Amino acid sequence: MIDIIGVRFKRAGKIYYFSPGDLDIKTGDNVIVETSRGVEYGRVVFRKNGVNEKDIVQPLKSVIRAATREDDSKTEENKVKAEEAFNICREKIVEHKLEMKLVDSEYTFDNSKLLFYFTADGRIDFRELVKDLASVFKTRIELRQIGVRDETKTRCGIGICGQSLCCCTYLTDFAPVSIKMAKEQGLSLNPAKISGVCGRLMCCLKYEQEVYEEAIEKVPGIGSVVTTPGGNGVVVYASILKEKVKVRIEKNTETEVLEFDAKDINIVKKEKQKAVVADADEVVDEKELKQLED
Repeated sequence: MIDIIGVRFKRAGKIYYFSPGDLDIKTGDNVIVETSRGVEYGRVVFRKNGVNEKDIVQPLKSVIRAATREDDSKTEENKVKAEEAFNICREKIVEHKLEMKLVDSEYTFDNSKLLFYFTADGRIDFRELVKDLASVFKTRIELRQIGVRDETKTRCGIGICGQSLCCCTYLTDFAPVSIKMAKEQGLSLNPAKISGVCGRLMCCLKYEQEVYEEAIEKVPGIGSVVTTPGGNGVVVYASILKEKVKVRIEKNTETEVLEFDAKDINIVKKEKQKAVVADADEVVDEKELKQLED
């Protein structure tokens, strides 16, 4: 059994495990650790004692030390230097006439590496740019191409819900999101209503998907043929979350629409749940919708 701490290097960034060793480290403390990128400064987000070694990917690196005030100051200085490097790099990109958009820059804590993050439509040959930057900053340069979701996570913003974006507040990883989820949840297929600031499908479509998948197994879609306590009929309305349906039942020359719990009906022929088209005159372009997926 071992003790571990979880360290995060960026807000809403991934959590990495380290051994606290004999140090008295608590949640909320800042620490200096060694990573694959070099020596880094991070914040402890949790500490767990007595964890089974089989549950941890080995080898588990130890914390170098608890961060001091000098370390805190150096981290702030690195942020200022990274901003200056960002402006210089952006000028160099223009000079080299490269079709790329610079998004962010950062120094490792020990200044052994300077990283630049960018987006581009395709692959970019930035070898000459790296040489140019290395001659200016006199340190190891690394350029990383990221996607539009990662760009939005870096920049942050406000979603259509009025809250800060999930990706920059607590989401550490991007789960796959598909048009199928929007259809199964009965959402409008208007791209403007189901895409986020990044221009891709909103991450929150994933949150309730498991609940919808379970409910869809119980609730037939519109057009399904069912038998009910009131007779045989066709489903004309389905509420997935409430697990209720409205059924059109024809008896002799009369037609009536009755509401039933999904558990009280039997499905003869089941139809799939269908998404809602935003406007009556709007034509949904499936190809355009597919572009919203990663």
